Amino acid sequence: MLLSVTSIHPWNTLPAFTLASRCKTQMEINQIHANLIATGHVHNPSLTSKLILDLAFSKHKPVLDFARHLFFEYDYRDPFLWNAIIRSFSHGKEPGQAFQLFVLMLLRGVMVDEYSFSLVLKSCSRLHLLSEGMQVHGLMLKVGFGLDVFLQNCLISMYVKCGIVQLGRQVFDRMIRKDSFSYNLMIDGCVKCGMVSLARELFDMMPSELKNLVTWNTMINGYLKLEDGFECAWDLFDKMPDRDLVSWNLMVDCCAKNGKMGLAQVLFDRMPERDVVSWASMVDGYAKVGNVEAARRFFDAMPRDVISCNAMMAGYVNNGYYEEALNVFHDMLGNTSDLAPDSVTILTALSATTQLGCIDEGIAIHQYMEEHGFFVSGKLSVALLDMYAKCGSIEQALYVFEGVQEKDIDHWNAMIGALAIHGLGELAFDLFMEMERLSLEPDDITFIAVLHACGHSGMVKEGLVCFEIMRRVHRIVPKLQHYGCMVDILSRAGHLEEAAKFVEEMPIQPNDVIWRTLLSACTNHENLNVGEPVAKHLIGMDSYDTSSYILLSNMYAQSGLWDYVRKVRTTMKERELNKIPGSSWIELEGTVHEFFVGSASNHKEREIHSTFVAGPSFDQSSCVVRIERVWQS
Repeated sequence: MLLSVTSIHPWNTLPAFTLASRCKTQMEINQIHANLIATGHVHNPSLTSKLILDLAFSKHKPVLDFARHLFFEYDYRDPFLWNAIIRSFSHGKEPGQAFQLFVLMLLRGVMVDEYSFSLVLKSCSRLHLLSEGMQVHGLMLKVGFGLDVFLQNCLISMYVKCGIVQLGRQVFDRMIRKDSFSYNLMIDGCVKCGMVSLARELFDMMPSELKNLVTWNTMINGYLKLEDGFECAWDLFDKMPDRDLVSWNLMVDCCAKNGKMGLAQVLFDRMPERDVVSWASMVDGYAKVGNVEAARRFFDAMPRDVISCNAMMAGYVNNGYYEEALNVFHDMLGNTSDLAPDSVTILTALSATTQLGCIDEGIAIHQYMEEHGFFVSGKLSVALLDMYAKCGSIEQALYVFEGVQEKDIDHWNAMIGALAIHGLGELAFDLFMEMERLSLEPDDITFIAVLHACGHSGMVKEGLVCFEIMRRVHRIVPKLQHYGCMVDILSRAGHLEEAAKFVEEMPIQPNDVIWRTLLSACTNHENLNVGEPVAKHLIGMDSYDTSSYILLSNMYAQSGLWDYVRKVRTTMKERELNKIPGSSWIELEGTVHEFFVGSASNHKEREIHSTFVAGPSFDQSSCVVRIERVWQS
């Protein structure tokens, strides 16, 4: 973009003015600015004010910044200019600046109008600035704008978005004239705050001529969010004078999410038009009821986009078809596809990879993320960390953890859990203590991860310390999982009497998992005195669970009580109880193998077994070095 430095043309034909509105980049704006300086037009408030009005509505940040720069160069009194700049903030990424500029406008004595108030109320709505919004409300009443319908609607919007529906209702009730927008704002606000009964009250009192598609759809959506609201939603849908695509999609999606696929299919077939949301709802619905084949048929028949692929991948993953999910992902990346995976796609692909334990696939996904500009943070970084840990690469998991600039509680929980499943209990405990040193607030999941780590590393003292920190320091009420971890810690260490006493003194009812944890430990430590009553208690809870019988039989065998062994086996035979053989999956040279206990059906079994015997070549020192670097950063 080349500009002449001299011109005698009228202002609206000058290059700086004709080209300014077309600018997008900082470089282009710099040329405009240079031309204004060189020609002297930058010192002409009349010309620059017109330029400000032209640029303040741009979508490009460099252009907006330039308009604001010109505005602050002079003491403008024109309310149109002030409103234009306030709007650039209230509708942009810095709505808080709009409120500050509005205050400055008042201090400078510039006349405010209805538009000024609407803009500052919008900024208060976006930032949930209730106190500031109430002050603006008071000023409106003081200067005589309190009865303006447009501004009253802005007030309703501000109050309901701040979650104060009662104040919005007060404004609504005092309105002399209400339009459809007034009713829709109140109904939508009530629905979003979970006050569906109040929303229905407003819906019923709303004049029929004011009700539009937005009104009906909002009310239907409100009922669909309730567990028992389907019948009311269906009744409204049936009474609608007109329906649009949103109306149909709401009902189809609700039927699909509630497993009513027969009704969803009927609605889908009756739809006058469909979009990708309609098809994706059917894919998702059939997948959720386990009918993956039907979901795939819809997927193959629908227009392909990222939403449809995400729905199909999620359906596969939720039903255990992990390889098929990755096949959809690979198809998206193929040469014949122009689809670009989004963060949801990546999360689903990482989930499938984690379930398969296929680290090569995980590495490829990680490389794709880096090559295509995915910012490794938030859920993506947690999923990536979890994938590496569960696929056996704790060093890569630590590398991802280090690379996250702003770690939240999910990152710390994932890393502690990763160290736990790799048997690195001391490092997991140290990482937890580092959280304490940094005054980071742990949650109940944090303590489950730390207690799990302590249990698998025989760290009884540290486990007891964590349990007390959770209760006394962070005031977190222990859940069943926390008690289960404590039983596991005591049981694994051989403190079986203490573990049994701990279970008996639990303030909540222990489940079968906790009892079975104690029973397994009794078998491992050959403690029949504690184990026998535990086993009988478990059999009383579920007489058809084979594991309790087998563990009891094993304890009798360890003690040489063969008559009791025969009695247990006879009982199992009478009740036709058979033990299901255990199975394991492992990746070897890019292929996932499955083999069963006592079976030699897998031709790679000897090679796999030799790999286990050789043991891992993992160096813990690298973990220590990496964690120390995390602490120092």
